Amino acid sequence: MQTDDLIELLAKDAKVRVRFAHVFLIALAIGLAVSTGLLLSTYGVRDNMADAIGTPRVQFKLGLTLLLALTSTRLAFLIGKPGISLRSAGLSLLWPLLLLLGGIATELIVLPQGAWEPSLKGQHWSFCLVFVPTLAAAPLAALLYSVRQGAPENPGLAGALAGLSAGGIAAAIYAWHCPDDSPLFVATWYTIAISMVTATGFLLGRRVLRW
Repeated sequence: MQTDDLIELLAKDAKVRVRFAHVFLIALAIGLAVSTGLLLSTYGVRDNMADAIGTPRVQFKLGLTLLLALTSTRLAFLIGKPGISLRSAGLSLLWPLLLLLGGIATELIVLPQGAWEPSLKGQHWSFCLVFVPTLAAAPLAALLYSVRQGAPENPGLAGALAGLSAGGIAAAIYAWHCPDDSPLFVATWYTIAISMVTATGFLLGRRVLRW
């Protein structure tokens, strides 16, 4: 390969990388805006959030979901760029997991055993299972579209990570409305809802992210 050809190839690759990052950020912003608008235009932020946000449980819930959204979205971005190692970014998912386990342990210590089951079930578990995936629809569509502009080597995994990111984003938005604050509730129903979105992303990714 001639030097001029190599320079031209590298220049084209740089343009693709810049374009992918640009598309990814715009798509992510659109997905965030649509989901946030959907929450605000329907059920809105919980009425007592101004007071509740000062409580440890609500701070835990908001922090956990935001951390998951950030770490999983970084992974979704990286998987759209071929040749990039996902090891360190993948390990970052341990942080929300460790935070969740710490929250569960604290809740089990603080609450009497008789309160464990009511705290886990909460009052709106069924709504959580419906509304989190609903809020995730726009971010998932946006992330799948943007990841498609890259070159994911594993379409199923790329779709699953897009789903995990969309689920994390949706959970972080829904947490501002959700009146169930127990880490036991979050660990159960948020996890199930996010897993549903992740599985959907995997199935869609296998179809729409092939190249």
